[in-house]
Amino acid sequence: MLRRTLPALGVATALLTAAVAVPPAPAVARNDADRGRPQAAPLIVAHRGASGYRPEHTLEAYRLAIRMGADYIEPDLVSTKDGALVARHENEISGTTDVASRPQFADRKTTKTIDGVRVTGWFTEDFTLAELRTLRAVERLPQARPTNTVFDGRYEVPTLQEVIDLAKSESRKRGRTIGIYPETKHPSYFRSIGLPLEEPLVRVLRANGWRSRKDPVIIQSFETANLRALDKMIDVRLAQLLDATGRPYDFTVAGDARSYADLAAPAGLRWIARYADGVGAQKNLIVPRDSAGRLRPPTTLVRDAHRAGLTVHAWTFRAENQFLPVDFRLGAGPNARGDITAEYELFFSLGIDGAFSDHPDTAVSARAAR
Repeated sequence: MLRRTLPALGVATALLTAAVAVPPAPAVARNDADRGRPQAAPLIVAHRGASGYRPEHTLEAYRLAIRMGADYIEPDLVSTKDGALVARHENEISGTTDVASRPQFADRKTTKTIDGVRVTGWFTEDFTLAELRTLRAVERLPQARPTNTVFDGRYEVPTLQEVIDLAKSESRKRGRTIGIYPETKHPSYFRSIGLPLEEPLVRVLRANGWRSRKDPVIIQSFETANLRALDKMIDVRLAQLLDATGRPYDFTVAGDARSYADLAAPAGLRWIARYADGVGAQKNLIVPRDSAGRLRPPTTLVRDAHRAGLTVHAWTFRAENQFLPVDFRLGAGPNARGDITAEYELFFSLGIDGAFSDHPDTAVSARAAR
């Protein structure tokens, strides 16, 4: 566990004093009176696995996260050409696989418009699953996490089914339930090219006996239309992701002028509660930072979400200085480890129900020390 410096402790204490008291969540729900009720202890979600220690979205990253005590592992889902769901942060894979070094796939490099942005590279939807399986994962942040690059080239791109199989086998092995927290990536785009994510996701979950809100699965998305559709397709828990800037891409397509900031306001949260069970909130929506990267007083998002019957899972906690607020950085190096324990303590004190972390061992330790 990292030790806090006295300056960091002073900042944390001041912010905690300014924190808004969070009342118990009301018993409102789609179909379950427990929906939105804060957890007794925050859930720890391994963000793309233990991605602070292994190349993200690999079975080894998920396996390590489970050994570290994570409650849920998070696979971001994209589609292959033949409709298989695989775990990648983006459908453009030049930064997370060795595809650029494979001469047999040189002619697959192309430029596409994804959610209104021009992107050049190699895309999962241009590869069959069999072709994708010949590639190997690499570290996405080699400058920030150079020690992870020793694992480059070792691991395959896993399918959703393999992630589920791992969660189930590790649950049996360890005598505790390990859930999955899949994110549908670019759902409007994938549907527009004839490779929708929702139907195959529901089929896989049902084939594994996961179809109700008591099962260890939470589906998340930055878009709203696909979550609203999933609400009618399957009764597992749903979480609406909220970024600190911008708006859901399906709103752009539909001409809906609302932003993520609008959805994070009380009226927006009540609207989300019609179809989802929780929100996944970017940390700055909960504790903003000023232009210098220093912490400002907390907002009322956690309280407002709980009043709407929604749980709040915050993202993303990372231990390196460059990802931490200035208040919790230690030393001058951007890739040095800062005082992430102080950041967990601050957010846990505000009543969040879960935390996404690249370093799940630090989150588990901070939770145990509460």
